[in-house]
Amino acid sequence: MTKTAITSLAFALALTGGVLAQGNSGNGNNSNSEGLVNVTLGDVVISQIAQDLNVEVSQIPVTVQVPVGVAANVCGIAANVLASSKKDAAGASCEAATSSQALQQIVQRSLTNQQ
Repeated sequence: MTKTAITSLAFALALTGGVLAQGNSGNGNNSNSEGLVNVTLGDVVISQIAQDLNVEVSQIPVTVQVPVGVAANVCGIAANVLASSKKDAAGASCEAATSSQALQQIVQRSLTNQQ
């Protein structure tokens, strides 16, 4: 699959599942909705997203819930591995190694929902 096709797929997944995504800035509301993966954003990813969205770093949530395809893309983990771990009691989670347009859009929606 080409990089363009992967990016398009991730974008499509974000549009269909990203509406359900919720940010968690540490307030304890970190429930794992069906079909979503908890993605922790490290300092580098948070800084990049804040710069790209032109907001303060402190506004970016530490954890967001994203569709499996987006999580697989930004965490560098196979989607089937994440999907399998969703069955565990703790649900699926990973740490973002990079950002993507789909992840930025989900974070941006999260910021809009917080206002």
